[in-house]
Formats: sequence, C-alpha cells, structure tokens
Amino acid sequence: MTDDTCLAPDPDVRPPTFRMPAGATDTHFHVFGPSRLERLVPQRDYTPPEAAAASARRLFDALGIERIVVIQASIFGFDNRDQLEEGAAIGLPMRAIVVVGPDATEPEMRTLHDQGARGIRFIMAHPGGLDPSGIERAAARASEMGWHLQFLLKPAHLVELEPRLRRLPCPVVIDHMGFLAPEQGLEQPGFQALRRLVEAGTGWVKLSGAYRLSRGAPHYPELRPFAEALLALRPDRILWGSDWPHVGLRSGMPNTGDLLELFGAWVPDDADRRRILVENPDALFGF
Repeated sequence: MTDDTCLAPDPDVRPPTFRMPAGATDTHFHVFGPSRLERLVPQRDYTPPEAAAASARRLFDALGIERIVVIQASIFGFDNRDQLEEGAAIGLPMRAIVVVGPDATEPEMRTLHDQGARGIRFIMAHPGGLDPSGIERAAARASEMGWHLQFLLKPAHLVELEPRLRRLPCPVVIDHMGFLAPEQGLEQPGFQALRRLVEAGTGWVKLSGAYRLSRGAPHYPELRPFAEALLALRPDRILWGSDWPHVGLRSGMPNTGDLLELFGAWVPDDADRRRILVENPDALFGF
C-alpha cells in the first residue's frame, strides 16, 4: 500500500439478519479495477485500493443485492471508464451516475445513456468537481435525457443552493444524508434545507455514509433521529447505498453488512424496506 492509498474494504461481509426483498438495489457504490491507477487525476484526496468487479459481486451476493448503481468517484474527474467498465463486469442490472463537462456532445451523452448512465454528479465536498455555476445547464440536459442531478456537498452548500435546486426541471439526489452534523440536531439549517427539498418532492436523499457522519459504529445512535425524520416525511424519496468500498479511510473501516443491518434497524417495516430498496430505485433510475 502506497502512502496515499486508503484502506481496502473488509472482505468478510456479514449478511443482514432481515429478509431482503427481490430486486433490492444498492444505489451508491464505487468500483476500482486494475486500470484505476492510469486514470487518476493529479489533484485528489485519496488513491483507491483495488476493489474490482469480482469483489463487488461477492459483496452483493452476500448482501442479497440484485441491482446496482455505480457512482463516478472524484478521483477520476471526467473519465467515467473505470466505473462503467468495472460496473458492467459485475453482471447485475446496472445504472450509473457520471461526471460530464458542459462541452459533452449529444452523441457522447447518448453513449453514456446506453451504458446505463442516469444522472450527473456534482462533487462539491472534494476538489475537482463540476463548477456549481453550471447546475442549471446540467439540469436542462439531464431533463432532456430523463436523468437527474446528484450532489455530494456539505450542509452550508445545501443551504446556499436550496433556492436554485428547488427550481430545477429534474430530480435532485443528495448523497450521504447531506453530510449533516449530528451534534447540531434536527433544527440545523442544512438538515432543514434537506427536509424542504425532500418534502417538495424535488429532492431525494440517500441513507448512506453513516460512518462519515459519526464515530458511533456500528449503531450510530445519534443519526437515527435524522433517518426517522426523513422516513416520516417522504418514504418515497429515500434511497439506500452501501458506499462500498468506503474510500478515503485510514482507520475505522466499517463492515458493509453492518451498514445494511443499520438500514434494517432504521427501517423496521417490510413495506418501507421494499419501497426504499426496490420501488424508489425503479422510479428514479428506470430499472
């Protein structure tokens, strides 16, 4: 492992104790194949370990995941090849979220669509992402394609962008529960902005990345009130993602099965689990 290579994921995945519904979907993961080191951007927060298609397939089989959404990682910039190629090699029904510049041509967009792309990702929590001044233009293109915009951002960004996001002609997906700060409580401005977006129906939110928001593994009790508030608000606007292989960590690697078990604890009702794991991904990604 080189100095800037982050930890590899735990290979011994604990399967969930609850019954997974048919068609269960992981809507947020990355995959890093043998060619990953050739495609990295110079300005990045981490260098990924290999976490290729075969490892991902073993993970999904152990968890009972039958459909997947691969997410373009910040470390590749506009080069989506690693995610699309390795994602397709997993051999499950797949959709993808890509990063494309404003100069992407119509044929390029159509090719990405044919490869499974259904959204454009704005990465504002790390260097090298799309300029937020281009949100409206990207949203117009996404709307034409039947896509959505996905945002990795901090609470302050969400507060600032909320008025613009509410006016967009396409859905908006917020990663990792908006990077909320659990110690600031339910009334913190960033979470209130997230609630308003979700309540309006424009916004979707991923119950993902708990270990990035809290040190309270494996149960993360301080996050439960936020998950329950979102579930009570709009269960039809909630998604779940593993965030495998949990990049950027130098310690405290979670077991991916524990993160799925956490979802089961937050969402105890079978009908709600099916809605979040199956029906909502159907609606947003068009499986």
